[in-house]
Amino acid sequence: MILPTPVRAHRTAGRFTLDAATAVRAEAAAEPAARLLRTLLAPATGLPLPASPDGAVVLALDPAVLGAEGYRLSITPDGVRLVAARPAGLLHGIQTLRQLLPPQALQDRPAPGTAWTLPCVEIADRPRHPWRGLMIDTARHFQPMDRLLRTVDRIALHKLNVLHLHLTDDQGWRLPVDAYPRLTEIGSVRARSMLGQAGSDRWDDVPHGGAYTKAELRHLVAYAAERGVRVVPEIEMPGHVRAALAAYPELGNRPGRQLDVWTEWGVCDTILGVHDGVLDFCRTVLDETMDLFPSRYIHLGGDECPTTEWETAPGALARTAELGLAAPKELHGWFLAQVGAHLMANGRRPVCWAEDSSSSLPPEFTVMPWRDADHGLAAARRGHDVVMAPHLSTYLDYPQSDSPDEPLGQAGAVVDLHAVHAGDPAPAHWAPADTARVLGTQAQLWTEFVTTEEQYDHLLYPRLLALADRAWNPAGDWATDFLPALRDHAPRLAALGITTRR
Repeated sequence: MILPTPVRAHRTAGRFTLDAATAVRAEAAAEPAARLLRTLLAPATGLPLPASPDGAVVLALDPAVLGAEGYRLSITPDGVRLVAARPAGLLHGIQTLRQLLPPQALQDRPAPGTAWTLPCVEIADRPRHPWRGLMIDTARHFQPMDRLLRTVDRIALHKLNVLHLHLTDDQGWRLPVDAYPRLTEIGSVRARSMLGQAGSDRWDDVPHGGAYTKAELRHLVAYAAERGVRVVPEIEMPGHVRAALAAYPELGNRPGRQLDVWTEWGVCDTILGVHDGVLDFCRTVLDETMDLFPSRYIHLGGDECPTTEWETAPGALARTAELGLAAPKELHGWFLAQVGAHLMANGRRPVCWAEDSSSSLPPEFTVMPWRDADHGLAAARRGHDVVMAPHLSTYLDYPQSDSPDEPLGQAGAVVDLHAVHAGDPAPAHWAPADTARVLGTQAQLWTEFVTTEEQYDHLLYPRLLALADRAWNPAGDWATDFLPALRDHAPRLAALGITTRR
């Protein structure tokens, strides 16, 4: 059994074995998928899988097959035939092939003596939702590039297709911006980190920092694209910007005030000003972001933005009066509309976290409702496309149980494996017009409490697999489909070097 659960799969008699003589036949448009197959299988198998017009492994495109990401896979004793309407479907079919091989095929080292056999099957498979993602917060704790590359490989294996990078926040700025070098020179390093949850009075007194180079980010984008994953960047505004204000104080609401990069968790009340220089800054940062990330979607954050500073700042009060707004808090929707319009003028779609204030956003904004499904329904009815992210089923920084042995996580809730699998991005009681607005769903890993790779893996797995299963095939049953598949999947996770919670 494989994860996510295929829509239709039927086991037939016999097996097919890949060996040194096995060749691949791929038409020109399918050749990138054939290259990926060789790249992924070579470390463990050592098989060359050369190109040949007579190859027993056939990769082909057929526009009649199962939509943008669907595929048909037929394995007989004589060979393998993988067909999809588009290259994305071929990439998903290749990940199914990897899971059907012995688990050692997922290792990054040779596995001598292993017979690389595939069971004979007939599979017809396609996802329900086009957005199946994972958000990684690199601002609270910097995530090294090799970890992000491994993450791309792992989410692609499970047919997730979006890596959402939270690159900036109060606690650190990770994105290089040529026009504003102090963003990473100053804004990427904080003096210390809070120990414990928000409100703690303990710190580690160890500087923490890190930033990516443009070359690293371009490599990540290309690496992900080869595996069918798009990278969506998030640049927070107008709140969650303390690191930017530490680097460029003139962007704030109090000229001359010098701030540090924030060392606490929670929500900081220092936010961007609303003068023209700030909008110029945001547009320039977004221009450089768009140059690095070809994704159609650019995330602007937009949530948890206290407007207290705007209520007394002369510049904000003047802007409120100029625009004829009822109160300074209404500058929030105006601000996001300004920067969103810049993205749309460049052919991109702005994305924001959905809060009550999202009611003031233009309908062209895609929103991520994180409070609950009702927020998602309200956004859909306002005309927004939505990516569902309710925190009680998608926030993987919450503990997985109430056991005293559970590592530190966000306070206030437990998000266990069943809660993740039970989350439905488009609940059955929604009207068809509202359901049609649902692009999909994604998991979130906020990293206040993630300082090691072991913690990173512990929080993601196996809960991320439950979300992947639900996003791909919501008809899959928890007891009869997912849990047996998860048990079968354990050796594959071990081959990847992932230690999971039982």
